[in-house]
Amino acid sequence: MNPWTVVAATLIAMALWLLPGPAWTLHRVRAIPDQPQPATSSRSPDDPFAVASAIDLFAVCLRAGLPVGPAAALVAEAAPPGLARPLTVTADLLALGADADYAWRRFEANGGGEESARREGVDVERFDALATLARRSARAGSSLAGGLTELADGIRRQAHDDALAATERAGVAISAPLGLCFLPAFVCLGIVPVVLGLAGSVLGG
Repeated sequence: MNPWTVVAATLIAMALWLLPGPAWTLHRVRAIPDQPQPATSSRSPDDPFAVASAIDLFAVCLRAGLPVGPAAALVAEAAPPGLARPLTVTADLLALGADADYAWRRFEANGGGEESARREGVDVERFDALATLARRSARAGSSLAGGLTELADGIRRQAHDDALAATERAGVAISAPLGLCFLPAFVCLGIVPVVLGLAGSVLGG
């Protein structure tokens, strides 16, 4: 047998023996199932404009003649998560015949209170404002749709003001490093030559 054939066959056998198996190749293109993914407790807040749109939808459902409970259940299907979860609980309580003051109470996630609700991602402030309007409307027998429209408009105005303030802060933060970069160049190229020229004229005179 040709010795080069033996050497080639030996090298091919060693390469096949050292080659990673199909399971390792699959692990390179997907997450290894044994390793648990890190749990993230923080969640980005809901888009305020999406929250305002959900509250507007609630008002439209009420103006169309839907009762408060079915309207809340319908809105919960399209609302952002921070508002959908407490709305679903409230709609279920109303469907079971609970009193409006009890059903629209401040949402408590797992009985842990407001802080637990925040950790669960509940939009406590906006749902509490919505619940206050609903309880007031149930006690007084007044229309809830008008108050919901005003609440949605207030959320949009607050979001616009927050965005404008963030833009102004960003402008200030950007101007500071730009000033630190251009001010020395302006002093060196604009002021120093003038001062040296005047000094040379005075000293020369």
